[in-house]
Amino acid sequence: MVIDLRRCDGCQSVGKPPQCTAACIEGHFAPAPMEWVQVYEAGLPGGGTQFIPTPCQNCQNAPCVNVCPVGATFHTPEGTVLIDQQRCIGCRICMEACPYDRRFFNWGTAPQPPEALFMDYSPEHQSPAIRGTVMKCDFCPDMARSGRLPYCAQGCPNRAIYYGDLEEDVATNGDEVVRLSRFLSENAAYRLKEELGTEPRVHYIPGHGEAVGRSASRKGRKPTEWPWQERRAGATSWTR
Repeated sequence: MVIDLRRCDGCQSVGKPPQCTAACIEGHFAPAPMEWVQVYEAGLPGGGTQFIPTPCQNCQNAPCVNVCPVGATFHTPEGTVLIDQQRCIGCRICMEACPYDRRFFNWGTAPQPPEALFMDYSPEHQSPAIRGTVMKCDFCPDMARSGRLPYCAQGCPNRAIYYGDLEEDVATNGDEVVRLSRFLSENAAYRLKEELGTEPRVHYIPGHGEAVGRSASRKGRKPTEWPWQERRAGATSWTR
């Protein structure tokens, strides 16, 4: 995954909470307060702020995979990191090991919309949620297999999120197709906490939304919403 921060304005231009987060929540029925793709507003060295969408980094040398005592979290042949909730024992060691804080624990029976009850559980979409297990962003592998972009990439109004294949050296945001290696090198791409040796599979292109007209001094973002919960009578959440 490549996230072009030059195009990310935290959805200020559309006057909504970050739509990558909203699309992920809606698509996965993620219970509050789980933000599998969390958009942070971070300060810039010269003043002002930037928005940084942060999904699971799907690390090549994933600490979570290395410490799971029962093999519930694992690498797929394509390289993504998944969790099998039916094997997870809820020890939360993986959460402690993740340096990106991108794993979430189901403390109770998570509220689910009625349509989730008709889904067959699979580690590739993690729904319906299972009490006492860990969940996270999974790069939507079931959608990729059918030729579709992840929910976050589809939901981004500015097309800031690219999804691709390192071996094929190609990525797309739905509007354009780029040669991945060249796109990264020409735009000084970086990865979060590279010094830890986790080898993240999410790359960032520096910026603060300037490509979509955002000034770095325009601070603030609307709070995340869980729209599907409005359709679920009595839905509750817990505090993270």
